[in-house]
Amino acid sequence: MKAIELRQKTVVELESDLLTLLRQQFGLRMTRFSAASETKQTHLKKRVRRDIARVKTVLSELSKKG
Repeated sequence: MKAIELRQKTVVELESDLLTLLRQQFGLRMTRFSAASETKQTHLKKRVRRDIARVKTVLSELSKKG
């Protein structure tokens, strides 16, 4: 997800994306506690965390804009 793509979305779409990303982040955190499903995809945690930051940044820019 790139910031250019995010800037073309509406506030409602961004908030929906943020909620989806937060749920995905929670799911990735919970897999750590499950002994049977140790994830090999540790790069996903970093990617989701950065996507959340991008969405929050664009939302902040839009709120300052007007």
